[in-house]
Amino acid sequence: LGDASITLCGGSESMSRAPLQVDGKDGRWGVNLGTGLHLRDSLWDGLTDAHANIPMGMTAENLAQQYNITRQECDEYAIRSQQTWAEAKKNGVFDLEMAPVEVKVKKGTKVVDTDEHPRPESTLEQLSKLKPVFQKDGVVTAANASGICDGAGSILLASEQAVLEHGLTPLARLASYQVTGCDPSIMGIGPVSAIQGALQRAGIQLSQVDRMEINEAFAAQFLSCAKALDLDMDKTNLHGGAIALGHPLGASGSRIVAHLANEFALQPNNKYHVGSACIGGGQGIAVVLERV
Repeated sequence: LGDASITLCGGSESMSRAPLQVDGKDGRWGVNLGTGLHLRDSLWDGLTDAHANIPMGMTAENLAQQYNITRQECDEYAIRSQQTWAEAKKNGVFDLEMAPVEVKVKKGTKVVDTDEHPRPESTLEQLSKLKPVFQKDGVVTAANASGICDGAGSILLASEQAVLEHGLTPLARLASYQVTGCDPSIMGIGPVSAIQGALQRAGIQLSQVDRMEINEAFAAQFLSCAKALDLDMDKTNLHGGAIALGHPLGASGSRIVAHLANEFALQPNNKYHVGSACIGGGQGIAVVLERV
């Protein structure tokens, strides 16, 4: 549309500082004697679908039932996420996309250059002992769902003309994108239609994709998408995802895109990478990146 030639995109989320809040009507106009003000968890409210009136975890439970995903499969996938992150970290896969930050501590400063959420030492036995969070005899636990944590990420999107004018070296070309809607009660399936739409707009087939990343909101959600698309797991989420890294909501999209864009430098034979995520409320989003 010509509105911009260079755009800084990204987001941040501090889930650890999500405030407790009071209903505005009660706080401003008062309550009956003896009733008191009731604090609500803004994080829980934000992770509860206002239309379907269910928490995000229940949307994953709904998908598990629909796609016959078992608790064992969810726990096994969670271990995979942790272990593949550890292997990727050891091999320096994340070095290109991480921006070390200096943090003040009691004895000076500390450089934070590694995500704090992963637990690669976790075992399947440990995970199997955890109780389901959202549904009795359900599949979603604290260990096979994305972590609640803080994070930030950004990417630079520039037109071809701007790249030439400013002497920029692009990491990848944005070949296409797609945003789709779905039933809010199974919002986690959103990536399926979004990926299909993005591939169609890019004029390529799923078989041509060298790397696939789908945000791991929940193991059950990811496995449902993988089953629906019949994904090749040797190409998908190879370096751990939100189960290991955590899912700071506003930052996860830029993290996934930056990860896939930088990976072209590590995989010289790759041509197409696809990143996708589900969106609470009933949406899916996907991008197709192409080597330049």
